[in-house]
Amino acid sequence: MRQIVLDTETTGLDPREGHRIIEVGCVELINRKLTGNRFHVYLNPDREIDQGAIEVHGITNQFLEDKPHYQDVADDLLTYLKGAELIIHNAPFDVGFMNAEYSRLKKAWPGLEQHCTILDTLQLARKMHPGQKNNLDALCKRYTVDNSRRDLHGALLDAEILADVYLAMTGGQTQLGLGQEEAQQNSSGEVEIKSVRSDRPALVIIRATEEELTHHQQRLDAIEKASGETPIWSRQESKPA
Repeated sequence: MRQIVLDTETTGLDPREGHRIIEVGCVELINRKLTGNRFHVYLNPDREIDQGAIEVHGITNQFLEDKPHYQDVADDLLTYLKGAELIIHNAPFDVGFMNAEYSRLKKAWPGLEQHCTILDTLQLARKMHPGQKNNLDALCKRYTVDNSRRDLHGALLDAEILADVYLAMTGGQTQLGLGQEEAQQNSSGEVEIKSVRSDRPALVIIRATEEELTHHQQRLDAIEKASGETPIWSRQESKPA
């Protein structure tokens, strides 16, 4: 099973406004193990980078002046990705940008989805943790993944971090706890299950219903339409990772 964890950095938020990819970072998993086979490149976008984007990833126009253009790496990148399952956080953002780049080069471009399957870890996280923050930093905290190097976004660094988060999200619990049962290893190396009791009452967790989540999203959409800006609550999950 070959999977590619992918991330991009861009000049802005919307390829329909002419924004371009300026960094691609990928790491390969085979049978859920990192292989060390990476794809990483910075790209000259032939346009200015929005100041807001620079504040997110720290990549400047001057830094990209001598870097290759997307058409210089497009074939190699597609060969690297083809046939794999792509693991992307907020996949519509990255896939939308990549499809825009390939459409500039290939008139009959069918879409990246025709070359790869795509798993969106943001959607996966929302199903697993409804009503909670599910951006990459929040998932790192939830799954105790080290993101201390992530002062700024970077495509390769974020792909490496997302790989760890994805494996933690989909690997199941390795230890039982929360006052119920605890896994211990005896001297023979066998795992024993030890019951742990607590007299404290169980915590009651009340989660939002599907209807409440729908109303919440409708209200965010209304705020965005009225103000012309994305509400801060939406930005926590929708910003590029």
